[in-house]
This record gives sequence, C-alpha cells and structure tokens, in this order.
Amino acid sequence: MKELIDDSKPIFVQIAERIENDIISGILPEESQAPSTNQFAAHYQINPATAAKGVNLLVEEGILYKKRGIGMFVAEGARERLLQKRKGEFFEQYVEAMLREAEKLAISREEVIEMIAKGGKGQ
Repeated sequence: MKELIDDSKPIFVQIAERIENDIISGILPEESQAPSTNQFAAHYQINPATAAKGVNLLVEEGILYKKRGIGMFVAEGARERLLQKRKGEFFEQYVEAMLREAEKLAISREEVIEMIAKGGKGQ
C-alpha cells in the first residue's frame, strides 16, 4: 500500500482516492474485493471510522458495494465511471485554468495547441 502523505487533504479522502487509483490502474478489477476498513486502519494507524468514511464515499458514488458478511467489492462499470469523473476534474482543474491564463496573457488557442503539441519544450 502507498503511504498517505498529503497533509492538504483529509485522510478519508486520501483513502477513497487510493482505492480509486487502484481501480483505474487495474490493481482492483471490477467485482474484486477491496481492502477492509480494518486493513486500512491498521496499515495507516488511523481510526477505523476514518477509513470507513473514505470507503463509504465510494459506496455512495456506486464505485463499491457491500456483500453482507464478506466485505466491499468493486462495482461493475466502476473503472469507466471513475475515468469519466477524473477526466471531468482534469478538464476543470487544468484545461479551463490553462485557457483562462492564456487569455490573460493574450495567447491564442492555436498557440496553446502548438505549445501542447511541443510537449512544453520551450517557446
């Protein structure tokens, strides 16, 4: 398990993002069992309720579901839903912000496209 190191985000959010990343990367395929809240709590030395809060975020989004008495499992279609969610976040956080900054600097969209095509290798 990767360590939680981002002090700018609540631990439960980091737990949810770690599970999301494992689903996106294929470490946790659809219909596979996710680590338990007790496993997260023991590994990261946190309260099990904190770990459960992160897992429950994904249950609310339909990414994980509970099999009674067995544990949490990755829902069918979870990877695709996460990819769509992350693409939307990427667009909002990076693309829209980049275009706003380009507009302030009087950089045309065509110039932005050229810069991206260069891979950010200078002007």
